[in-house]
Amino acid sequence: MSSVPTCVYVDGFNLYYGALRDRPYRWLDLSAFSRRLLKPYNAIARIRYFTAQVIPSEMDPSVQERQQVYLRALETIPNLSIHYGSFMKIPGRPPKEKGSDVNLASYLLMDAFDEVYRVALVISNDSDLTHPIEMVRERFGVKVVVAAPVLNHHGDGKPRRPSLRLQQAADFLVKINKRKRSTLRDSQFPHEIAVGTRRIVKPASW
Repeated sequence: MSSVPTCVYVDGFNLYYGALRDRPYRWLDLSAFSRRLLKPYNAIARIRYFTAQVIPSEMDPSVQERQQVYLRALETIPNLSIHYGSFMKIPGRPPKEKGSDVNLASYLLMDAFDEVYRVALVISNDSDLTHPIEMVRERFGVKVVVAAPVLNHHGDGKPRRPSLRLQQAADFLVKINKRKRSTLRDSQFPHEIAVGTRRIVKPASW
């Protein structure tokens, strides 16, 4: 079978909280991971990573530093681009990330319109992406695979489940669950990444 142009769309925080937080898989090479989720004939044309700059806190003052190290590691992937949302401060509540789902949906639609891909891999379990996925499939005739991060439990201890709406909207849904731990483990960056004379080193706490 000839190669099929494929784009990958990663909801960074959804992936982090759904499968990576407090686990030894945070140094994740998204190119290697995506290839393991796809078929050999899927030729990855582009990876888009959606995130926001985290805000340091008294409990975790170095969180932004760790994030920046990881973003620099991601930037070594030739076909990857990073797209930023923002954090909204709510009095009396933890900051809330805004914009990643809208940004992801926008690029998913734009790339389909520009005929960049015939298959899209969406790494997220956010049901807000249901309608954009339905639109690109119906309007442009592309295929969409959803990889739902459900390895971690919610903050209240309840198990995560794949979004039924996403499962119905997509051509196929993959669960990033306990069975995918080996895929996460085998898709890590090297401990040190050489960039010219510089070294990007995996955070010690990871």
